[in-house]
Amino acid sequence: MSHSHDGDERAAAAERRIGIAFFLNLAFTLIEAAGGVWTNSMAVLSDALHDLGDCIALALGWHFQRVSRRSGDEVYTFGYRRFSLLSALVMSILLMGGGGVVLWKSIPRLFSPQAPNATGMLALACVGIVANGAAALRMRSGRSLSERLVTWHLLEDVLGWAAVLVVAVVMQFLRLPILDPILSILITVYVFWNVAKRLRETLVILLQGVPAGVSLEEVESTIRSVPGVCDVHHVHVWSQDGEHHVLTGHVVVPELETPDRVAEVRRAVKEELKRFGISHTTLEFEGRSGPCCDDEVGVCRSGGAR
Repeated sequence: MSHSHDGDERAAAAERRIGIAFFLNLAFTLIEAAGGVWTNSMAVLSDALHDLGDCIALALGWHFQRVSRRSGDEVYTFGYRRFSLLSALVMSILLMGGGGVVLWKSIPRLFSPQAPNATGMLALACVGIVANGAAALRMRSGRSLSERLVTWHLLEDVLGWAAVLVVAVVMQFLRLPILDPILSILITVYVFWNVAKRLRETLVILLQGVPAGVSLEEVESTIRSVPGVCDVHHVHVWSQDGEHHVLTGHVVVPELETPDRVAEVRRAVKEELKRFGISHTTLEFEGRSGPCCDDEVGVCRSGGAR
């Protein structure tokens, strides 16, 4: 009951953080879009489009975070945790699509650059760093994949506005309008690169790949190290949402083990697997006649040399 209550509290806290980050980001996106038109800056408009993608993702993340708190039912027996991944998937698609539009608008300006309002860019950059920085600080304690994705994109926004600030300062003294489309393209390429990495991570989870940071070889080795375990095979590890992992496997024990002893081994294995973030474990136990021995090194797992 205590673990369930703590999990509900964390999920509720994540929902509040995403909601606050959404309203902060939405308010600034509206200011930024108007400012991009005012300053005639493609760099500002490209970041406004990027922030719009973040707003949509935050809105979806906010909704799906609430949905993901539902327990299992006849349709989704594992629960609704995977719904939190949908916002990350949609956000990645939106950002890539928006980035394509930005490149389509920015590349022609390399050949016919238009002078932006450097003073306006400077003012917007200062506001952007503060607004996105505040939202990122609000999200920094999140542990779920959705929260980490949102935090990363907010930090990207802070870096993007820092770059706009530098360019705006330079253009106060030098007339180099080509810096604006160059910066726009660089921001977009940087976003593309990081979105592609996050999209890959999301797809691995959706396709039931081994979670990032988890070694299947190390998991199997950990199970074999539990006293009373002869061997393990048919081990499968996947993740529900990037935070809660699931494992199934066959564990071999001596045939002479009593049901109480098998139950003790089961508890020990599950306890060892917690350090990998594996919260749901399904184990099938099989018996083996004779001692548990490693044929290669001649050492019995049940203790002593063969």
